[in-house]
Amino acid sequence: MKRLILIIITCTLSFSASALESGTSGATPQRAILVTGATSGIGKEIALTLSRRGFFVYAGARKSADIEALSKIDNMRGIRLDVTIQADIDAAVETIEQSGRGLHGLVNNAGVFVFDPLIEVSERDMRFVMDVNVFGPYRVTKAFAPLLIEHQGRITTIGSLSGIFSGALMGPYGMSKHAVESYADSLAAEMSKFGVQVSVVEPGNFRSNIMENMRQRMAEIDSGERSSLFEDEITRFAGFTQSDRSRHLPPTPVADAVYKFMTAPEPKRRYLVAPDANEAHYAIRRALQRVEELNRDHPFTLSRDALVNLLDKVLETAAIE
Repeated sequence: MKRLILIIITCTLSFSASALESGTSGATPQRAILVTGATSGIGKEIALTLSRRGFFVYAGARKSADIEALSKIDNMRGIRLDVTIQADIDAAVETIEQSGRGLHGLVNNAGVFVFDPLIEVSERDMRFVMDVNVFGPYRVTKAFAPLLIEHQGRITTIGSLSGIFSGALMGPYGMSKHAVESYADSLAAEMSKFGVQVSVVEPGNFRSNIMENMRQRMAEIDSGERSSLFEDEITRFAGFTQSDRSRHLPPTPVADAVYKFMTAPEPKRRYLVAPDANEAHYAIRRALQRVEELNRDHPFTLSRDALVNLLDKVLETAAIE
């Protein structure tokens, strides 16, 4: 009997040592997330936050120096990815498939900003902002959909408060971010059957490089002074874009919202992330203003009491979900 017990103990110890040596001790493999536009600003903050909190991050970048720098960060690998170039996207899919980690999440962050009056903006600039902000998420999500479906992953796209409301000179950018809102709703409806969760994160005015990148591009493509019917508005807006962005809050809350989406048992569809109460309340007020406009002066207009009752039902449904 003693000999039998000794044999069992010896076999158990041998199995445990073998498992440790082979790396099959039962530890779950590190979940991977792809972040596009991860070289600076919001995208880099998202990539750093996810990597520090246990995810392995594929950080999309366009320049070799940025790819190399990102790859030096723990739990991160820089990967060449221009969301406007299909060959880059296809190569990224192949790289991630071959790595063997699968893909738990996709963060469509890469974005650009163009401000111009809609009756004056060039088709070139309009195509540029749509190509990155709208077709970029479409291309990347489509390419990685098989991996995300296989792993019942999660997809979020970085929208903007400009996807809730817009204003003068914000037309090109606002149009692209409104498209992101619709894209996320339709994608969520389609991917739910596969167990893939979809959201949109809507940041307010946080510190980022999007304005500086816009100014650099304008300096490269503008051949001289341009007359405009909106000189005063452009001058005021340009002054705002050239203000000291370091005074704005860092985008840490945006990265936190992405992390919450990637880890929550029941993630939200929308994450509004404002730097202060004024921006948050303004966004909600503008959304309610649209409700009022839709409800005004037609045969089926709801009374104030009916609207309040409808809001209560929406809130009740949200609480249940």
